[in-house]
Amino acid sequence: ILQLTKDGSWGGSLELIEEQTASGVSSVDFTSIKENVYDVHYLSVSDMQNSAGSNSSVLVRLYESGVLETASVYQYAFQYGGAGGSFGEVKSTGVAQIQATIGLSTTSNSATNFYSYFYNLGDSSKYSFVTFHEGGFDGGSTFYTQFGGGVLPQTSTVDGIRLISASGTLSGNYKLYGVKQL
Repeated sequence: ILQLTKDGSWGGSLELIEEQTASGVSSVDFTSIKENVYDVHYLSVSDMQNSAGSNSSVLVRLYESGVLETASVYQYAFQYGGAGGSFGEVKSTGVAQIQATIGLSTTSNSATNFYSYFYNLGDSSKYSFVTFHEGGFDGGSTFYTQFGGGVLPQTSTVDGIRLISASGTLSGNYKLYGVKQL
């Protein structure tokens, strides 16, 4: 077990598929995700900022066999809480994307960080799911956190992931990993 863990072959080990550093872009695409190798993908996003600030969020769309799904077929739900005492939930069905974050800062000292897991992307007989967990500042003044997820409720081979800025442009570091199974 120790040797398998050292070699990165033990279940739960991560393989870096792609890393991108973005600055002032409207979207970040991962189009070579090794969906035929991994049942689970892990996305780590750090130091993410948005030029539009707290009025913007990050959205997710998925590529099905190379074609970006833009129809109103996605569903998502998440809960959020803020250090200032605000708590709530956001949910929607029949939308053209999955909302992954609630708001982004424009300043580097309060950049948003989040991670997500994607499930079943390469399995054409299953729905594709995603979960999120985020921490950041709303425009740089109050800490907040959120967790939730979404689904593309149709069977298809998902072979790509797009992160989109709801408004403004994105900056930050984006790493996509494959999670090795036993």
